[in-house]
Amino acid sequence: MRMTSRSSLMEAADDFSIEFDRGELETQKKIFKHPAAVFFHLVFRILAVLVYVLCEWFSNSFIASFVFIVLLLSMDFWTVKNISGRLLVGLRWWNYIDDVGQSHWVFECRKGEETLSVNSAETRVFWVALVLGPMLWTFFFFVAIFRLNFKWFMVVCIGIILNGANLWGYLRCKIKNRQKLSDLASNFLGQQVLRNMMSSASKNKQEESTQTKSTLEGSL
Repeated sequence: MRMTSRSSLMEAADDFSIEFDRGELETQKKIFKHPAAVFFHLVFRILAVLVYVLCEWFSNSFIASFVFIVLLLSMDFWTVKNISGRLLVGLRWWNYIDDVGQSHWVFECRKGEETLSVNSAETRVFWVALVLGPMLWTFFFFVAIFRLNFKWFMVVCIGIILNGANLWGYLRCKIKNRQKLSDLASNFLGQQVLRNMMSSASKNKQEESTQTKSTLEGSL
């Protein structure tokens, strides 16, 4: 009986360790909470750069290459602006025109406990790709000037504008988020200072009242 109970306990322990290891492997594999958003955040801008660099080797048609690159850049702009920024870093920006005809920019960020759902790995991928995009297209711009390849100026300028617009918008969102956090911190500190002042004032009043009572009782 003792041998059978020990063997059953050992088998149960082995099963538990296997399940625990599987859980650890599953958590290690899930580096990204939104793998599809990470994929589409990178794929369109990488393809646009690759097509720009390699299009003259595989095709002699400038119009086809131009249309394909601009299409990829537009898809990247829309994806980063509307999907990957909201899912990966919790930021969003857009522009609208009111009835008067004035343009308004709106910059939003997640609030409170929603910021805890942001993954650090996804955040790094988002910002690295967002910064490298305009840098690469700026480099291509100077290369085109150096080579006097004027027909690609329009493509390079579109890449700088679309990638730079997303970078500018999300930087504004991040700056506004930091300003909100600093305002909240300053308001919290101000409230704490006021509470301390009020508590000290109430204590002083209580001490004065007790002193006056003690003096009155002593005189009586």
